Amino acid sequence: MTPAPSHTNLVEAHAHILAHGRSLTMATLRPCTCVADALEVIRAEAARLSAANEPLDAWVLAAGARISSWSDARWPTREELDHTGAGRPVCLMSFDHHAVCSNARAMLAAGLADDSPNPEGGVIVRDAAGKPTGELLEAAAYLVWHAAPAPGPSLIRQHALAALHDFARLGFTEVHDMLAQPELGPLLASLDRAGELPITVRLYAPWRDITSFAREANAWTTPRVSLAGGKIFADGTLNSRTAWMLAPYAHPLHHFPTGRPVHTSAELREAIIACRDANLGLAAHAIGDGAVRAMLDAFEDINPPANLERRIEHCELIDDADVPRFAKLGVTASVQPCHLLYDMEVLSRELPHRLDRVLPLRDLLNAGLTPGHTLRFGSDAPIVRPNPHDSIEAAVHRRPTTRAGNGRCEPHPPWSPIAPAQALTEPEAWSCFRPT
Repeated sequence: MTPAPSHTNLVEAHAHILAHGRSLTMATLRPCTCVADALEVIRAEAARLSAANEPLDAWVLAAGARISSWSDARWPTREELDHTGAGRPVCLMSFDHHAVCSNARAMLAAGLADDSPNPEGGVIVRDAAGKPTGELLEAAAYLVWHAAPAPGPSLIRQHALAALHDFARLGFTEVHDMLAQPELGPLLASLDRAGELPITVRLYAPWRDITSFAREANAWTTPRVSLAGGKIFADGTLNSRTAWMLAPYAHPLHHFPTGRPVHTSAELREAIIACRDANLGLAAHAIGDGAVRAMLDAFEDINPPANLERRIEHCELIDDADVPRFAKLGVTASVQPCHLLYDMEVLSRELPHRLDRVLPLRDLLNAGLTPGHTLRFGSDAPIVRPNPHDSIEAAVHRRPTTRAGNGRCEPHPPWSPIAPAQALTEPEAWSCFRPT
């Protein structure tokens, strides 16, 4: 659904431009409802590669798996992927981009053997006998995903343009890229100078690289393309059960009852200092209430100058005690209400005791945040499609309606609203897409 004319001049506050553009051309698992559906997608993609005379080392890649909504609620086994992939490396990306499932050939290409230890910041999921299942989380997931050949410059340009035109079609005039690759700034600047850039772009770079990004940005910054800050990950995701919680999950990962932090508290503070020294802000991925509290603590300890942006991205759970700290510390809550439409299953299953703290938008406004300024909306595309109506639906109704953002159109949605007291009015929700 394309926004009505009154819903234009919007800001997409959290997206991944190149990943979204690539997703528009990649095999998709979004319509799948079970493992058998996913295996059919893999079989068809392997057949397509064979018909195109691609060599056997050409990868079968697919994205968008939301296994918590599947009838069997599991990833394919490594053996199923070996069989269905027709001898090719196979790697499936979860919709939240924090987990993959891969076959033995793909794992081997990434240097992962059956007896490999968990890489730093990642988890190799194993069965009861200690054998890898093919599921990999966080850093382990990206070891395999990045082992596949990367798109070349021509494809990268196509992906960027496809994504930017998709955002513009939906009414956005500005997008914030939340983990910019080194080539993205120069590419967007060249598009701007050629008159081909349809919207304004603000970039957030990996925090460890912020010094080099800041130095190089002097050569490519234009009035419509700029480096806005750094990005750090404080935790993982809900569906992987790696989001960092204050209380345990109902069915946690082994050894990780409350998920897991990605960085130490010292590293969170180091990131703030690095960005401050580059005269830039910091955006922090923090989904769980434990990660949100850790970031608020770090911002309170370092307290960068008021003109430098402090953002916490996602904020899917916020403890009641931490809500007033956002306004007090000058921290922006950059949230993606549309995620609620995709997370109903995992929230209800894993955090039934904390549902009242899911996306406390009303509490944040009552505590002093301003729509469109210190309370911003985005989608995290391609994690979730960038249609702004999905976030409006979630913020106002607090559940999927007949316009369900996960692509299913159900005339009688089975879900009760999650934390309905936190709902916004529709005008309030739309104002979160517009800067004041």
